[in-house]
Amino acid sequence: MYASEGETVLEARQFSKHYGQVRAVRNISFCVGRGEIFGLIGPDGGGKTSLLRSFVGLLPVETGELFFRGRSVGAYPEYVRSRIGYMPQHFSLYQDLTVKENLLFFADLFDVGRKDALRRMEELFLFSGLKPFVRRKAGALSGGMKQKLALSCMLIHSPDIIILDEPTFGVDPLSRNDFWQILARLREEGTTILVSTAYMDEAGLCDRVGLMFKGRLLASDEPERLKKSYPQTLYRIGTSRPHLVQDSLEASGICDECHLFGEGVHVTFIPGRTTADGKEVLEKAGLSWDSFDAIEAGMEDLFLKLMKETGDE
Repeated sequence: MYASEGETVLEARQFSKHYGQVRAVRNISFCVGRGEIFGLIGPDGGGKTSLLRSFVGLLPVETGELFFRGRSVGAYPEYVRSRIGYMPQHFSLYQDLTVKENLLFFADLFDVGRKDALRRMEELFLFSGLKPFVRRKAGALSGGMKQKLALSCMLIHSPDIIILDEPTFGVDPLSRNDFWQILARLREEGTTILVSTAYMDEAGLCDRVGLMFKGRLLASDEPERLKKSYPQTLYRIGTSRPHLVQDSLEASGICDECHLFGEGVHVTFIPGRTTADGKEVLEKAGLSWDSFDAIEAGMEDLFLKLMKETGDE
């Protein structure tokens, strides 16, 4: 359920965050609806962490407003902290405690009674797969398992809204996939999730996303709608010499966008220029290509386009 269709549980209105002369977040507005996964997507230094830490009351709200269930985060910090589950980039698991001991510790921290904690622990084991490792110390877990344990500790008091700051950073691809499957199941149970990530491929796993760069919210919508908003025809050139192809096309001045993507180059042309012009440039440079096809823009294509339009490349 999206904010436009039902209850808005998190909202930023003209929110900015400064550290002296550094503008970490710049005049951002968006909302998160009950029961959706909203992803903040962008590179490190984009302002995502400052925004999330402000939402949970760890940083003061100075310019603009942040709301949780219609209440000002700045005016009701304790109300917010007691009802939101927050998982920072570096969640403080106790390495010398076992999986079970960590869960019970955080249950005590959130004033969850022992009987309810044990019941909740069994529920968390069902989706985390951690039950076989219940007696293993946290320090002996793999990176993916540590993230699952951190998430479980954060969920032990059954919050219906969770905020996750780059939870899959540095985690192997298989564990990343497992983690997102857990988030999808939580969403199906009605949990609202605000999550940040630097991985563009994770945008498609969210119901809606906001693209952030240098403190700005460049765009916000459903992932497929965002990709379809790409304003030009995009081409992929398949070639064994992508770096030379990119260099030649950029030097020619006929391209608007020209970026390396794996074993290929993604390009758009300035008005009045076409693929015929691009092929002529490559032929004159003695460069060949395997394919030169129109493609649908991906999230990274759109992000690079919007980033260029800000003037901050």
